[in-house]
Amino acid sequence: MDLHLVTYFVAVVDHGGITKAARSLYISQPSLSQAIRTLERRLGTTLFDRSGRRLELTEDGRRLDVAARRILADVDRAKATVAAVRELESGRVDVVTYSAFSLDPLVDLISRFRLRYPGILVNVVDAEGPAAVHTALRRGVAEVGVTDLSVEYPGMVTIPLAEQELALAMHRDIAAALPNPLPRERIRDVPLIVDLSDTASSMRVGSLVGDGAPNVVVDCAHPMAASELMLRGTGAIFASSRIPQGQSADVALLTFEPPLRRPIGLVLRSGEPSPAAAAFVTTSTASPLEV
Repeated sequence: MDLHLVTYFVAVVDHGGITKAARSLYISQPSLSQAIRTLERRLGTTLFDRSGRRLELTEDGRRLDVAARRILADVDRAKATVAAVRELESGRVDVVTYSAFSLDPLVDLISRFRLRYPGILVNVVDAEGPAAVHTALRRGVAEVGVTDLSVEYPGMVTIPLAEQELALAMHRDIAAALPNPLPRERIRDVPLIVDLSDTASSMRVGSLVGDGAPNVVVDCAHPMAASELMLRGTGAIFASSRIPQGQSADVALLTFEPPLRRPIGLVLRSGEPSPAAAAFVTTSTASPLEV
């Protein structure tokens, strides 16, 4: 059965007759009448009762009406799927994060996504912390956020990915007097460089060292400045335990005992994401074998 005949049949049902249906389909009335007769002949049945002034569906016509609408809906869904796949051959996805996640897990997430969708540009938007991630998503500057899920994101959809183990990166001269792994109570012996304006960081430090954060020697909101101060031996910074110590032999990475972890994941605005953003979420949440 030709798809255009199904479309014509539904149009006649919806408009209650040949004349209005032909007008809506931009075809002549005789052509539409002939198409309906062709459909009836192929099905070997009468679809409309033509005895009155208005066409009425026969019993077989009512059965076909249900099936025809299902067929057209399936075709529309198939077209939408094809269009979405076509869109993923090009375009871009805007991802916002901040320095704490710029290496782990962002590098891995983008690498996996690019492996699957090489035609899509990934635009990474830099934020200064969880609040700035929330603002960027709310304003539409980015569509997907990679961030700390211990912070609340009102009105947003959160998708957990993993728990990131934290460590302390510090100059080897400071690390020389400390055990590795570092018992959590010994963190009070370490000068810290943190961003106390970051709610998650501030709460984490407070839970470890107590109110007032007495061993925070520098309150720094600039990641590059904090890293440079760490390299010069001013204090230690929190970092992912998965990040290599870097090219500098003067940097040591101390993990905690028991391990210190924070939940990481994706944040999106509520509603239907773009095909590229949906694909980024899919590759991010899939196991490596599924990508």
